[in-house]
Amino acid sequence: MPSPELAPGSRGLIAPIGGAEDKVSDRRILRRFVAAAGGDAARLAILPTASELDDTGDRYRDLFRRLGVRDIVVLPIKERNEAEDPAAADAILASTGVFFTGGNQLRLSTILGGTATAQAVRRANARGVHVAGTSAGAAFVSEHMIAYGREGATPIAGQVTLCAGLGLTNRVIVDQHFRERDRLGRLMTALAYNPFAIGLGLDEDTAAFIHPDNEVEVIGAGAITVVDVSDLSFSSMARVREGEPVQLIGVKLHILSDGARFRLDTRQATPGGGG
Repeated sequence: MPSPELAPGSRGLIAPIGGAEDKVSDRRILRRFVAAAGGDAARLAILPTASELDDTGDRYRDLFRRLGVRDIVVLPIKERNEAEDPAAADAILASTGVFFTGGNQLRLSTILGGTATAQAVRRANARGVHVAGTSAGAAFVSEHMIAYGREGATPIAGQVTLCAGLGLTNRVIVDQHFRERDRLGRLMTALAYNPFAIGLGLDEDTAAFIHPDNEVEVIGAGAITVVDVSDLSFSSMARVREGEPVQLIGVKLHILSDGARFRLDTRQATPGGGG
């Protein structure tokens, strides 16, 4: 479960990004995150743990500096013992925004999961610190994380493997690079395992800004596929063998583009001004 808020509505934004966010032209998603975190007064902590490239954190630091942020710390955590360093937790708790880069989400769950660093991010978000993650970092923010799975539009038993994520929210399961990598089937398979959650399939250069009042705001060039299984009347998941298609009756699907909204509590969608 997410860490408890100090007061209703005091939680920070949670902003999973579908990957390949614009870093060159208007950089709208990243600008929005910076603005929420305080603009040129923001204090950002960057966690490049998902990436095996040594320069990932530095590249994002340079990018955020070009957006006007001066106070930036990169936490190049590569091992679990480094994630227990009190200095890393202190840096996160002193920040106004935390950013997880892309890479491999299993690196995030196996290196950071349950550590002092992860606990600090959860406490910080409950206190009002905004947390964003792109690609692998997007998958990690929720309680139930897609570790890996096969592509395709049809849900297939055994198509996806889930593990524990950071747990900033238990209301959604996030999948990234969604339309580009044909991931509808694996997201629906994940939801068939856990019909409580709502699926958010994020296209590239598209973000779901989840507000403290549980409203999702869509920002970016692509779309978000919202998969709502709250009215599921039948699922064959418990009876099919691995590799067989899963029957799901009563699935509701929304395709939401820039400016659209979706409420996670009432499950109501509002269109944006895009096409």
